[in-house]
Amino acid sequence: MGVNSKTITIEDLRRHAVARSLFKPTSLPQAIQRLGFVQADPIRAPARAQDLTLRHRVKDYRAGDLERRYARLAVEEDCLVNYGFLPREHLKLMHPRSAKRSWDAKTRAQAAEIQAFVQAHGACHPREIQAEFQLGATRNAWGGSSNATTHLLDAMHYRGLLRVQQREQGQRVYSAVVHEADPRSPHEKAQALLELVLAKYAPLPSRSLGQLCSLLGYGAPHLRSELRQTLAMARKTWPQAEVEGQTWYWPEGENPSSKRWKLDEAARLLAPFDPIVWDRLRFERFWGWAYRFEAYTPAPKRKLGYYALPLLWRGEVIGWGNVSATGGRLQAQLGYVQGYPPPDPAFAKALEQELSKLACFLGLEEPG
Repeated sequence: MGVNSKTITIEDLRRHAVARSLFKPTSLPQAIQRLGFVQADPIRAPARAQDLTLRHRVKDYRAGDLERRYARLAVEEDCLVNYGFLPREHLKLMHPRSAKRSWDAKTRAQAAEIQAFVQAHGACHPREIQAEFQLGATRNAWGGSSNATTHLLDAMHYRGLLRVQQREQGQRVYSAVVHEADPRSPHEKAQALLELVLAKYAPLPSRSLGQLCSLLGYGAPHLRSELRQTLAMARKTWPQAEVEGQTWYWPEGENPSSKRWKLDEAARLLAPFDPIVWDRLRFERFWGWAYRFEAYTPAPKRKLGYYALPLLWRGEVIGWGNVSATGGRLQAQLGYVQGYPPPDPAFAKALEQELSKLACFLGLEEPG
């Protein structure tokens, strides 16, 4: 397996996780390629999750750059372990995608009509399709009522009948698509997908690797059996080590104890879905406290805040910040695991620089 597991410590794994993910800022296409997948979320507090993730990894990135440049990039809005953005080469691994629930004859006919309409008219906003096809309302996943056209467009996108061409004020604009076929076998596709999530989230404890394999059933439901078989083989053959009673995995060719994994002095407020903090099990193993995303938690029950951003410094997540814009100026409310900020003057300087960068990213005045 290439690495003497006796030399690996939890400190090595933590440094490895942070340093490999926070690579030197590069171009937007290269950053997405290197990440392999960028999770999306519509909440802006203070910006969308995809923007908050990319700002640490793309040189001179500004909030909204991905949406503004999306139509010119070889990138797709689609599914992997959840919804987000990924290079088209990865999307080939998941199409043709078979949804869990099959359509009835009426829905198939409606989808065929909408697909023909989009093919004939080019990129279409949902309101244009709604004006042409009055499908009424339908029950959504939360038990409420939603627009049936919007619901069907989502389902057609998931099945690969449409793609997101661009967004207008946050709404998807759809166009026709024919996904390029991938010649690899189902087992080869499953292996590539599992290697993709390992490369994004490594190093991973065994339970988290299993969770990600299960979540890949969202993007590739038709490969569930092959994914389980691939996972069983990977657990025997991938680089791994037993550390503090848990088996950890990482990509071939990497060594968590290598001196190449170096931490810098920067402070960073991370997105709730940033690859460094996404795995909550790993988070607690690394930093000894539980981070929770509380945007959907009733306000009286929140402990960290509506959209708390984990605060990383010197390889440690030492607290969190809730950031907003008031009167065109950045406002940040910070909390610390120890109850107070590190007394080191270097932290105060690093935090000041981070808040200045965040204000620039958002197009705001710096905090006063």
